[in-house]
Amino acid sequence: MAVIDGSTSKTETKLNGNISNGRYCMELIKRYIDGMSADIGMETFCAGVTEYVREACISEGADMQRLQLNPAERATASAIVYSVKRKQIWMVGDCQCIADGEYHDNGKPDESRLAAERSKFLKHALSNGAIVENIQTDDCGRKHIQEELKKSCNGQNVTYAVIDGFEIPLDKVKVIDVRQPDKGIILASDGYPFLKNTLEESEAALTGQLTDDPLCIRTFKATKGLMKGNKSFDDRCYIKFIAI
Repeated sequence: MAVIDGSTSKTETKLNGNISNGRYCMELIKRYIDGMSADIGMETFCAGVTEYVREACISEGADMQRLQLNPAERATASAIVYSVKRKQIWMVGDCQCIADGEYHDNGKPDESRLAAERSKFLKHALSNGAIVENIQTDDCGRKHIQEELKKSCNGQNVTYAVIDGFEIPLDKVKVIDVRQPDKGIILASDGYPFLKNTLEESEAALTGQLTDDPLCIRTFKATKGLMKGNKSFDDRCYIKFIAI
C-alpha cells in the first residue's frame, strides 16, 4: 500500500512531453511498486525505484550530468509505503501517517522556514493594501521565495530523501515498525495540513483552514496557498486500511 506525491515543478523543464515532472515521477514509482516483490526491504526498494526512475529519464533523453548539478529540474516525488510482509512504513520524502495511534511526518528541512518567509511577506503586503483575491491569482509571496525554493532542491537526497533517480541516503528515510496493523493505518500526502483519524475529519479540518486562512499564512503556514480555480492549496491523498 502506498501514497505517492509528485513534487511541484520549480522550473519549466519537462522530461516527458506535457506531463509535469512530478506527475511523471509519480507514475514511474507506481509502476515500480506494482511489479515489485512483496518480500522487498526498504533498502532494496530505495535502490530499485531509484534505478527504475533513472533508466526512464535516460530513455527520455535526459542529460543526467545536468540533472546532477540542477536538482530542481529532476522528476521528483515523495512516497510513503506500507510493507505488509515486514509490518513497516517507509517514508521517503515529505509525507505523513498515523500508526498505532501515533502521528509521524518527514518534512523537508527548509519548508517551515520558507513558509514563514512567505507568510511574513504576504502579511506585510496585505497590511499595505494587497487584496487576498488578487494574491490568489498571482501569488507574490510564492514568487518572493521562488529562488529559495529552487536552492532548497539542492538538498534533494543530501539533507532529505526523495525519489528522483539519484541515490537516496537511507539515513533520511524514516522507517516505522507497526505493532498493531490490524488496528488501522493511515497514509497521506502533505496536502492535509491537519491529519485526522478519518477522511471526513481531515477534509473538514482542511475546509476550515481554506475558509479562514486561504493564503495559508496564519493558522497553517505553507509555501503556497489556495489559488483561484483550485480546490485546495495542494493536491492530496488519504488512505486508511487494516492489515492482517
